[in-house]
Amino acid sequence: MDKLKRVLSGNDSPDEESGIMDQFSDATTFSWSTRIKGFIACFVVGIAFSILGSFALFFHGGMRLFAAFYTLGNITSLFSTLFLMGPFNQLKKMFAATRAVATCIVITSFILTLFAAFVLKYPVLALLLIIVQSLAMTWYSLSYIPYARDAVKKTLSTCIDV
Repeated sequence: MDKLKRVLSGNDSPDEESGIMDQFSDATTFSWSTRIKGFIACFVVGIAFSILGSFALFFHGGMRLFAAFYTLGNITSLFSTLFLMGPFNQLKKMFAATRAVATCIVITSFILTLFAAFVLKYPVLALLLIIVQSLAMTWYSLSYIPYARDAVKKTLSTCIDV
């Protein structure tokens, strides 16, 4: 069970550096059950926002509401992992060399989606950016599964080469 907790919290590999941030993080952590409850609550709220966004498509100005709720749902779902890993460890993992580009694309797609929906008021661009956002979130999420990105690349290259 301890190994599962370490893996889910992002501490699956030992770190050599133990600084003041690690001491601060250790002093401010929630219990494991509270962290799981926080993760589940945030994740469910994120999914609920995304579903609300889908229903908003049927109303006047629905694309803007869809873009807002969908983006808010993705942000909330992404923040749910803060409960598992802790904020400092999450930020460190997000901007690690293997996923820094994916993280930047995800954050940029969040901002650009909201910008297209509310400032430019251009629903087609907002929809295109929602697709980019979905693909970026998928690619980012795959970075946490060993060899998943390689499997996707190989599958896509096999499908395209046919």
